[in-house]
Amino acid sequence: MTSALRDGRYGSMSAVPTVSRWWRTRTDPQRIELYTRWSYYAAYLGLPPLLLFAVAPGWSASGLVLPLLLVVGTVATALACTWLTRAGLDARAAAPASMPTAGQLAVVGTVAGLTAVVAVAAVTGGPEPTPSAPGAVGMLGGAVLMALSVTWSMRRLTWASLGCGALATGVALVDGALPGPAVASGVAIAIALVAVASAFRFTVWILEVVQEMDRTRGVQLQLAVAEERLRFARDLHDVMGRNLSAIAVKSQLAAELTRRGRDGAAEEMDGVGSLAESSLREVREVVRGYRATDLASELAGARSVLRSAGVTTTVTGEDDVAAVPAATQELLGWVVREAVTNVLRHSSAGRCDITLTQDPGGTILTVHDDGAGAPTGWGNGLTGLAERLAAGGGRLEAGPADTGFTVRAGVPA
Repeated sequence: MTSALRDGRYGSMSAVPTVSRWWRTRTDPQRIELYTRWSYYAAYLGLPPLLLFAVAPGWSASGLVLPLLLVVGTVATALACTWLTRAGLDARAAAPASMPTAGQLAVVGTVAGLTAVVAVAAVTGGPEPTPSAPGAVGMLGGAVLMALSVTWSMRRLTWASLGCGALATGVALVDGALPGPAVASGVAIAIALVAVASAFRFTVWILEVVQEMDRTRGVQLQLAVAEERLRFARDLHDVMGRNLSAIAVKSQLAAELTRRGRDGAAEEMDGVGSLAESSLREVREVVRGYRATDLASELAGARSVLRSAGVTTTVTGEDDVAAVPAATQELLGWVVREAVTNVLRHSSAGRCDITLTQDPGGTILTVHDDGAGAPTGWGNGLTGLAERLAAGGGRLEAGPADTGFTVRAGVPA
């Protein structure tokens, strides 16, 4: 344990940057979505300087009108593509035909088209043909295809890329290029656009797969809870059904005997009381068994669930569980439950080590993971766990340690 573990509370977290802490509070699907969004936004941010750099070698315009129009057009195209991308990512769960709409396509296409016209006009009329005009068309078409890759299929993106390549070929011919070089530049632009569109489309596909897996995990958890509720209801029914039926019959019999003035009503009511007491004991046994924890089972379950989540897990001292007193086992079982839950919910750990040690002073359980998603303060889980251990004479320490997070619980002999 490091100095960060002081009296079972966290040490200072002031050294952790706010941005880093904000990033660690996000789930993996949320992180991938942020990465996907900002990959698009960063590409659009670089569009204006890249387009101006591509047009510069073939610049033939005089005055400031065309340069200003080109700057405004490239910025407007970048903003329009950003808007279309954001709308597509927000609505990608809808039907494919509903996004993008015809109006959105018209806005983005018009802005990019006018910018392409300005770029071609700025390089037309030079001393000799240059690849600047078809390159500008290809870059603007690539920005639009990137925005459409959020919702369009790869087949549609491929056809659109070929169309941009054909348009770039036509612009090169109008600019005075020979047919051979013009076709070659158009083919090269089409291939480049297909590659860019497929790369961004693949990123969106990965995001969709991760989000679907996250939704599936949520459904599995809900099914597990529902199954446990059904099991508990079945146990209660099996325990209480017969006794409650017997209580009802005996109560009716006692009432009938009382109405007829016959003997035996008191004995029947005594039987009702006995059944009620027996039912109460059995319900307590069911609830006690439902809430009880077994350290060996908790360790085995922790190893199984962590490995299923892709976390390499080692459990040391598992063979010594039998020598641990029953009361200590129950307390440490709760520690394993809470620590494993925190690893799964609050960290991106790749490894978790669970160690159980015994000495003359008592039993110590340590759970250490290498994740970077340690919470910034004790929540209800750790607070309740510390109170439970304190009631049994134990002590809980938890906090960042050794490039990860450590939970350490000690219960005296």
